[in-house]
Amino acid sequence: MSKTLGLALGSGGSRGVAHAGFLFALEEAGVKPDYIAGCSMGSGVGGCYASGMTAGEIKDAILSFKARDILDLTPAVITKMSLLRGKKVRDLLLEYVKVKNIEEMPIPFRCVATELYSGKLHVFDKGDAALAIQASSTIPTVFRPVESDGMMFVDGGCLCRVPVKTVKDMGADVVVAVDVLKNAAEPVDKVHNIVSMVLRVFDIMDTNQTEQRRIIEKGLCDLLIEPVMDGMSQYAIKDLDKAFDEGYEAGKANLKKIKELLK
Repeated sequence: MSKTLGLALGSGGSRGVAHAGFLFALEEAGVKPDYIAGCSMGSGVGGCYASGMTAGEIKDAILSFKARDILDLTPAVITKMSLLRGKKVRDLLLEYVKVKNIEEMPIPFRCVATELYSGKLHVFDKGDAALAIQASSTIPTVFRPVESDGMMFVDGGCLCRVPVKTVKDMGADVVVAVDVLKNAAEPVDKVHNIVSMVLRVFDIMDTNQTEQRRIIEKGLCDLLIEPVMDGMSQYAIKDLDKAFDEGYEAGKANLKKIKELLK
């Protein structure tokens, strides 16, 4: 009997489109994951796939995406804690996620978010799928925190960019992690304004935290895949086809290794 495959799909904003390309390469080769855990964009792509969308359908949805699909400005930024409300994001998720609750997904799925009151990582393993994915993907200050059951959630990437331990705990024999933010904290020439400063700080803290987490979780990940997307900002909604292609090529390049691990 072959081993079970678990995918840990990491955060990455627009660079996370590479996850769709990676899944397309696996699907093309007949390799189906038994478990998926996602964070932020990885939870969006992974959740849609686990719910029943094909990689091709995800590709078509992503490449038709426009900035106006998520832009819903908050009138009172300070009191509402964000630039955007997030309602359009939820509407998109309700359109594409094919089941209501996580436990109904054909492929077992979990996603991670940061709970603001406790300051701890929260793993969504049941309940409202769209809400869980939205919580996991809520970039602080950009989107309004997601409130549920007396808790307040923002992007899981604040604490865990690539949820390796989460998918291992689900029961995966083999864990393949896809991190699309390999070079996100490389030196930059300028920081232009307060928004770019905040996002730059996020990138620096996130990269440092990810490095520390990899040390702690050493041995849990069987294969780490890092698509190269030089010069692509995770915060800019452009070059999405490039991100898809990079993920697809990374998937194809690692298919042999994945199949060997599953024997």
